[in-house]
Amino acid sequence: MTESSPHSPTTARVADNLHDAVDAAANTAGNAEERLREQAEKAREVADYARVRAGEVVDTVARYTRDNPLAALGIAFAAGVVVASLTRR
Repeated sequence: MTESSPHSPTTARVADNLHDAVDAAANTAGNAEERLREQAEKAREVADYARVRAGEVVDTVARYTRDNPLAALGIAFAAGVVVASLTRR
């Protein structure tokens, strides 16, 4: 019969192993959280850059359209023809 008191060597060994496992899991979770936060920050930076670039592109297109209305109309018509021909297939 094995003894199961809190002072048993087996119980102490199991408790130590469990503590080590919990510590390792906590360390892994901490590292994962740190990497996740870094990736979230990078995603925010990319989104901010994309937002700024999109605004610049819209401004450029608006300026071009204002300066060259007939050319812009021709480009829009050609783009519509291409899209319509691609969607018919």
